[in-house]
Amino acid sequence: MSNPSVRGYFDPATWTVTYLVKDPDSHHCAIIDSVQDYDPASGRTNFEHADALIERVRSEGLSVDWILETHVHADHLSAAPHLKAALGGQVAIGANIDKVQSIFGPLFNAGPEFATDGRQFDKLLNEGDQIAIGGLTLTAMHTPGHTPACMSYLIGDAVFVGDTLFMPDFGTARCDFPGGDANTLWTSVEKLMALPASTRVFTGHDYAPGGREVAFESTVGEQKSSNIHLQQDQAAFVAMREARDASLAMPTLILPSVQTNMRAGELPPAEDNGVRYMKIPLNAV
Repeated sequence: MSNPSVRGYFDPATWTVTYLVKDPDSHHCAIIDSVQDYDPASGRTNFEHADALIERVRSEGLSVDWILETHVHADHLSAAPHLKAALGGQVAIGANIDKVQSIFGPLFNAGPEFATDGRQFDKLLNEGDQIAIGGLTLTAMHTPGHTPACMSYLIGDAVFVGDTLFMPDFGTARCDFPGGDANTLWTSVEKLMALPASTRVFTGHDYAPGGREVAFESTVGEQKSSNIHLQQDQAAFVAMREARDASLAMPTLILPSVQTNMRAGELPPAEDNGVRYMKIPLNAV
């Protein structure tokens, strides 16, 4: 079994890591958790981060099979449609996206034209589904808790966990978003910790606690032995997680991010004046 070549590209504006995952025996690759740049002060979007990735892919003659989302992100806008238009590939996410869309569609009054069955994505993945990246096999692992649709992607000796786990010195995902649950997150983490200890773990963000250098790769063994949130039993973890979450502010970009990402990275449709708008529901989140 081949193991993937993995490169992570860190976006300091959102603390997000986008991954370029390549089959070492071919030119096939996948992109995981892309970023569309967004300025909340001006409402302007651009693709500087994504365009740099497009240039890397083209310069190396790579063929993109998949553009993958680990979940509906609440802290950055996805660049999936822009990447697909430039590079091809299919956009995929966990099948429970319909639950997220059913929650947030009404919140943003998206209207009857907004489908809540995930059809905006090319492929919806369930637990155990497998897809090919060249000669590599990706296995989908449903790891809810942060959101109902969170998926981890196991590719050879590497697992891409989105926000489920962070680096060991930062811990685990918050669980206070709609559909989140700390007990469910514990179960998902146990599923990941059952992988071989040498499995490489790639996280969706890094917040560089204490001012250390940005890092986003660990192993299952390192997570089990030193993740600051996992050195306790389930009851203590849940109590810690719920107390911590109650003290956290909402992510700065949650409202524009969710409106975009529930649409597979497409911005809300233009209104009758030709302008697209992000809605800000007052006193509702």
